[in-house]
Amino acid sequence: MELCFATNNEHKLEEVAAKLGGAFTLKTLLDIGCTDELPETSGTIPGNSRQKADYVWTHFGVSCFADDSGLEVEALHGEPGVDSAHYSGSRNHAQNIQKLLANLANEKNRKARFVTVFTLVLHGVEHQFEGVVNGQILHEPQGTGGFGYDPIFLPDGHDQTFAQMTIDEKGLISHRAQALTKMIVYLTKQIK
Repeated sequence: MELCFATNNEHKLEEVAAKLGGAFTLKTLLDIGCTDELPETSGTIPGNSRQKADYVWTHFGVSCFADDSGLEVEALHGEPGVDSAHYSGSRNHAQNIQKLLANLANEKNRKARFVTVFTLVLHGVEHQFEGVVNGQILHEPQGTGGFGYDPIFLPDGHDQTFAQMTIDEKGLISHRAQALTKMIVYLTKQIK
């Protein structure tokens, strides 16, 4: 089954391709001729995911899936949330981390969670799948792997940040992996 992953994020493509398996042929936006900037204006993580997948289906007629993710910090009332990718006003990971740590400088409560929602549009029918991982925000970055807020996010029950884990280790527990697993289970039932 051919599916387009509606993202230009190479890290996400790599993570998803590793989990998707041989029953599916993963197409990129470039593979289907989409060079458009996908809309992300809904104000919510599920809404942004839906907008991107709907855009690809509506404009290109290709079964696809899109995701949106965010880091929600309890002491910051859910910030950066839907604005995680450009929290500092740019898409620079280091600047986003720096702003988040500055905003948490005087906070004892470091509880946070990563949320991902995948929206699958399969032959025009929409389905959503959510993954959540709880953890803590560290006081300084640790590790060089991953992307985004991975160097400062320590998942509950683990002694390594996402940035210290291998892609396989992160792939077993991450929010994206959870949502993707749910979607793959659904897709596998559709091709049997």
